[in-house]
Amino acid sequence: MFQRATADQLWRMLRPADRHDRITRDTLNALKETGLVRVETRLESGHQLWVLTEKGHKEAKTLLPKTVRISALRKLRLDAKGRPVKDDGYDEHAAAVTSTAAVLTGAGYGTPLSWQTEIAHKLPYGYTQYADLTMRAPDAGVPAMLLEVDRVNEPVDDLTAKLRRYTDWFELLAPKADADKEKAARRQGTAVHDFRLWSRIYPATGREGYVPVAFVFTGRTAAQRESRMQRLEQDARAYFGGTRHRGEGFTAVDYHQAVPVVVTELERITADPAGAAGAVWRRLGRDEWQTLSEALDNPDGDRLYRVELQEARRRQAECEAAHREAQRPVCTRCGTKFTDERWQQTKGSSWPGEWHRLCGPCAKEAADQAEAERVARRQTEEAERAAAEAPAVKPRSRFGMTRRR
Repeated sequence: MFQRATADQLWRMLRPADRHDRITRDTLNALKETGLVRVETRLESGHQLWVLTEKGHKEAKTLLPKTVRISALRKLRLDAKGRPVKDDGYDEHAAAVTSTAAVLTGAGYGTPLSWQTEIAHKLPYGYTQYADLTMRAPDAGVPAMLLEVDRVNEPVDDLTAKLRRYTDWFELLAPKADADKEKAARRQGTAVHDFRLWSRIYPATGREGYVPVAFVFTGRTAAQRESRMQRLEQDARAYFGGTRHRGEGFTAVDYHQAVPVVVTELERITADPAGAAGAVWRRLGRDEWQTLSEALDNPDGDRLYRVELQEARRRQAECEAAHREAQRPVCTRCGTKFTDERWQQTKGSSWPGEWHRLCGPCAKEAADQAEAERVARRQTEEAERAAAEAPAVKPRSRFGMTRRR
């Protein structure tokens, strides 16, 4: 699976419970006698670097699961005198790649079968971006991660260009994906990834953003490694920084179309008692060193946005309530504010009158008083009408009474 490996690296990856790498070295020597492996070179650290022979490469293909990609065979090169040609730069880089996989596996990030090397990411403009390592460790909370190992011998511009190309690849549409729907889904957070090619190849990250990319630095001095991390952070912010959510009072960041980038050092990992499981990772854009899960987490992302959105809605509701209260009518008789029910009654009337400026109790009192006055007027009018219609009665005279006698 790896182009190169030392006995120490294989021991840490395959037999971490052993106290030393003697059994691993004995196994390698036994495989060497059968022609399956050979010693490529000796590293600056003094470790022998082992590789598969052509015979071993063929046999390895029959042993690994079909889902696991075996690395390409790097054949032995000889000079004109038949001596092996040493490739220090490549050998040291390959060893650093294997060391990275070993320390992460030892920390519980997947198994030896969780790794693949030199995975191609083809871009439409003719470039292919190869990842030094790809890791799949869902049980450790990292469904997928791409790793780039840098021995502090590449220009920082090249590292930034890698992030640019990874971003370009993450934004590629999947075959037969609807471009219009993909464009519309960009405002819906994670929904946009359903239309992207990467989601067909890598599992969902479980977090906002694309598949995380880790830069593992090793070699030179600690000051030089720190300088490279700072320069990478400055130059590549457009790819990992995300965008601030719009609106007053929002500090949350939208990471859905950003590449989470973490950095570490092999020297820092090996010096930490917890190894790669310790606080040896730094998310670009942050100052503190954290565990890998903490570094990949987005406390200022969707979770903060939901809290701030709820707070914004609360403030909006309070503002609307205050505005409504400022418009609430006041009774012209007693000075009391209208209830919601009374306010709605006055709004629904098509013939507003004097009583519509009164609150409910005052309006009822005014209505009762008006009704009493109406009843009194009617009674008076009826009495007057009855008096006017009654016939006149003449008084009897004294003479009339005499005649009847």
